[in-house]
Amino acid sequence: MKKLSSFLLVVLFLFLAISLTGAQANKITIWCSEKQVDILQRLGEEFKAKYGVSVDVQYVEFGSIKPNFLTAAPQGKGADIIVGAHDWVGELVVNGLLEPIPQFKDQNQFYKTALNAFSYGGKLYGLPYAMEAIALIYNKDYVKLPPSTFEALISTAKRINTAYKGKVRGFITSAAEFYYVSPVIFGYGGYVFKETPKGLDVTDIGLANPGAIKGAKLWKKLVDEGILTPGDNYQIMDSMFKEGKAAMIINGPWAVKAYKDAGVNYGVTVIPALEKGIVAKPFVGVQGFMINAKSPNKILARDFLINYVATKDTMYKIYLADPRLPARKDVLSLVKDNPDIVGFTKSAANGIPMPNVPEMASVWSAMNDALNLIINNKATPEEALENAVKAIKAQIKK
Repeated sequence: MKKLSSFLLVVLFLFLAISLTGAQANKITIWCSEKQVDILQRLGEEFKAKYGVSVDVQYVEFGSIKPNFLTAAPQGKGADIIVGAHDWVGELVVNGLLEPIPQFKDQNQFYKTALNAFSYGGKLYGLPYAMEAIALIYNKDYVKLPPSTFEALISTAKRINTAYKGKVRGFITSAAEFYYVSPVIFGYGGYVFKETPKGLDVTDIGLANPGAIKGAKLWKKLVDEGILTPGDNYQIMDSMFKEGKAAMIINGPWAVKAYKDAGVNYGVTVIPALEKGIVAKPFVGVQGFMINAKSPNKILARDFLINYVATKDTMYKIYLADPRLPARKDVLSLVKDNPDIVGFTKSAANGIPMPNVPEMASVWSAMNDALNLIINNKATPEEALENAVKAIKAQIKK
């Protein structure tokens, strides 16, 4: 009798396990931040009506998504899909927590920059939906036709400085912040970590190569020519543009609402070419969907992404709910009436994805220090950048 009771308990346990597994097989759980909740819930309802698979969209504060996922995913728990930043990819892949996304229909409709951002070791680990990058923002009351080259930017800025006798700055941006200087560093061939078929080589740092040095010299020229001052920073740039005291700046899409609210007659376009035929290449941040490699539902999650979310119609719906720079080229064609989005997206398309490896954390302070030394004439570009690379390598080894 005792053996029979034990047998029945085992059978009951197996029945419950099979039932639970079956229930999970018809459900996908997504973790996302606040801005994506409503649209993903609506898309989930459409997906369930069409395919019979439920989509449970759960709000998680953006800064908690990755750490929560790192804790839950190794145990096969947590979300089947997370929505987050491309620079999470390196850490998550190294920990074996992301499932590669196979080649899919219309993949060539996505900007290469966006796909590269979610690639690691030659494989794609995320479906991008939005990008972010800086661009040239100009006040149309002072600049009718934005400059197409840095040479034209310098001459335009000088003309405005002279005409308004210093009361209006022709051009201003954050002078010693690597994020804002990076377009000239990368445009001439500098790089943070070398791209290889197996991923980024963090031992090969190109921030003191001939291209990086040439870019730093061009940036220093802006100071030497009196266009920028060593003390120019983000706060000064932002407030001057809002007050109509700056004609041209380099800033990102997060800033334009305040400029619009301030009544500035502004336009957005790509950062001027460094020389004719040599485009500026800003850092690009990308948001996208990533699949839990430990999830029992990863096949369903993959199908949901590549056969439903990745489509033009769905990506457009996501854009309408959260208007960021679209990762699909053909979605941009649907929003041509928004010149801000068009200008920033074209700038992002020229750009370089922010390295998606943890070692990137070692770069910022070293490069900011180097730029400060350069624009304050305390070190040559060669010396400052070489020392920055040494500092980065030493930090990575710790």
